[in-house]
Amino acid sequence: MLKKQRAFLKWAGGKYSLVEPILSLLPKRADVLVEPFVGAGSVFLNSHYKKFILNDINPDLIALYQHLQQQPENLIAETQKLFTEKYNQEDAYYEIRKSFNQEKNSFNRSILFIYLNRHGYNGLCRYNLSGGFNVPFGRYVKAYFPEEEMRFFSQKSQNAEFTCVDFETCMSSAPKGAVIYCDPPYVSLSDTAKFTQYAAKGFSAADQQRLADTAHHLADKQLNNVLISNHDTPQSQQLYRHAKVSKHKVARMISRDTLKRNAVNEVLALYKVKR
Repeated sequence: MLKKQRAFLKWAGGKYSLVEPILSLLPKRADVLVEPFVGAGSVFLNSHYKKFILNDINPDLIALYQHLQQQPENLIAETQKLFTEKYNQEDAYYEIRKSFNQEKNSFNRSILFIYLNRHGYNGLCRYNLSGGFNVPFGRYVKAYFPEEEMRFFSQKSQNAEFTCVDFETCMSSAPKGAVIYCDPPYVSLSDTAKFTQYAAKGFSAADQQRLADTAHHLADKQLNNVLISNHDTPQSQQLYRHAKVSKHKVARMISRDTLKRNAVNEVLALYKVKR
C-alpha cells in the first residue's frame, strides 16, 4: 500500500485523498511531470518522475516554494517563531494578515503566508479584488507547525522548476512527452459554493473551456498526455467530452456546517496521445 506524503500547506481542494487514482492514470514512462495548477503539491510529492515543472498563477505560492527550495533552514526557523500561543489569537492573526498585505519582501511574505495558511480558516487561500488576502481567523486550539513536511518538500523540489505563468503558457511550453496533470479551480456546484478564488483574477467559465481545449489539442497533436480533475457536473461532462472520464467520490471539507460536508463526485478526464 502506498504510504502517502502530506503537503506542508493546508489546501482547500487538495488532492491528498485522490493521489492513488490520479497516479494510476498518469503514464509512468515519462521523465517529466508538469503541473500548471500545483496548489499544495500532493501529486508532485507522491509521484516519482525525474523532473517536475510546477506552476501556479499565485505569485505568493510560487515565491514560497522557491524560498523553501533554496534556503529551507532559514525559512523554517523564521516561520517557527510565529507558531506560539501568543500568535494563535484573533487579534494577532488580523495584525499579521494586515502586515502580509503590506509586505513587499517576498521572503517575509513567505513566512507570513505559511502562518496565515495554518492559522486561517480551513486552509483557504483567498484574495479580494484588490489583491488583499482576506481569509478569516481559523480558531484552532493549536496550529500545527509542518517542519517535517517542509523539509520533505524542500528536498524533493531540488528536481523541480517553479514558474508563475498562465496555465496555457505552461502547458504549451511543456516538453514533448511530458505528462501534464491539471487541478484547476473547480466548476462550482452551486452559486454559493465558490471557494476557488485563490488568485485575485479568479477562474472563469471561459478559462475552463480554454483548459479543456488546450488539453485536447496537446493530445491530438501527440505532444502530451493530459489529466484534468474537476467536479462532476453537466458543465464538466460537456467540457471533457473528448476525454476518457472516470468518476470518484471525495469528501468535501470546506463548509462551516459539518453536516454539509458530504461526499461529492469528482471526475478525472484523461486526454491520451494516440499511438
